[in-house]
Amino acid sequence: MYVGLVVGSVVATRKSEELVGKKLLIVQRVNPKDGILGTFEVAVDSVGAGTGEHVLVTKGEPAMYIFGTTPSCIDSAIVGIVDSMEVS
Repeated sequence: MYVGLVVGSVVATRKSEELVGKKLLIVQRVNPKDGILGTFEVAVDSVGAGTGEHVLVTKGEPAMYIFGTTPSCIDSAIVGIVDSMEVS
């Protein structure tokens, strides 16, 4: 899991049936200690996040099951919106 910043969205009219009705967001990885931004990836939104918000992103098998009990094609999913961060 990592902290990311939502920087945009993706619209795909042709996609896997598993993604129909799901919001796809572009997330940029963030280093919470110094705020340096890293790589971009597309993540499926499960919490109603929007552009400019810091989010928690999970990857791999946990992301595959975010919407149910059967595995899906989802590799990266937004599972939380960050209210605040504190790094010592």
